[in-house]
Amino acid sequence: MEVKIGNKGRITLPLKLRELLGLREGDSLAVEVTSKGILLKPKGPSSRELWGVARLEKVEIEEIEESLGREN
Repeated sequence: MEVKIGNKGRITLPLKLRELLGLREGDSLAVEVTSKGILLKPKGPSSRELWGVARLEKVEIEEIEESLGREN
């Protein structure tokens, strides 16, 4: 597979490669220079994938203190 460097030093990863790797617009890649060349690695889940993962529930202060070992 071959890609070319375009305007402003940009490269475009072919659609089939992006689909194979599950990469979408806005995802981050870590760039590493090795003795064999340049290595691009997905940096982790995108903010789009993480949105809404944390479900916050109401917690009483007593529960927090108890979990910290500060029982009254």
